[in-house]
Amino acid sequence: MTEFGHYLASQLLAGIQTTVILFVGCALVGNLLAIPVALARLSARPWLRYPAVAFILAFRGTPLLVQLYLCYFGVGQLLAGVPSIRYSPLWPMLRGAYCYAFLTLSLNTAAYCGEIWRGAIQAIPHGQREAGQSLGLSKTRIMISVLLPQAFRLALPAIGGQNILLLKGTALASTITVFELMGAANLVRAQTFRVYEPLFAAALGYFLLASLVTAGFGFFERRLARRY
Repeated sequence: MTEFGHYLASQLLAGIQTTVILFVGCALVGNLLAIPVALARLSARPWLRYPAVAFILAFRGTPLLVQLYLCYFGVGQLLAGVPSIRYSPLWPMLRGAYCYAFLTLSLNTAAYCGEIWRGAIQAIPHGQREAGQSLGLSKTRIMISVLLPQAFRLALPAIGGQNILLLKGTALASTITVFELMGAANLVRAQTFRVYEPLFAAALGYFLLASLVTAGFGFFERRLARRY
């Protein structure tokens, strides 16, 4: 392997590591937040439903790149102007771009997956809820033990697709200086003036990662199908 090949491989491997960490963390947080977002969206209480609707509309109705810029340049600048935060032990973390990319991608995933969960819950026949009530179960118990497990099976394919979009969306984190896979490719391009090799290598990296995520969700879907 040439000197350029070694340099390209070392940079892209470091970028892939950041991409994987960012994706896994945002997927976990975003998918966990999606459930309370969906429940708030379905709530009969206006003080729960309206903020959830506004949250979903805000993140689904604006480009992810704009959200990243607003969070990094907007929230980051606001926090920098607060002395109690700027001189706190948390500031070394808050001044970096990674936490803002993590926050934006997690909330974006929560908004999209929240709508997926809402649709899945509403797709369950009303008789399931009535059956739980006839057994004397509370509304909370019906939701946890009856509706959510069935909704999960219905929502899983769409959630898998949304997580693939999350993986590809991590490439935008490079625009706010997060050194992930796309950021590594751009760095190699800038330092070597070789355009095509880094981009093709980055595309291959995203393709392989997306294939692994797709295979993982497919395996999980087949296991659930056999179980139920």
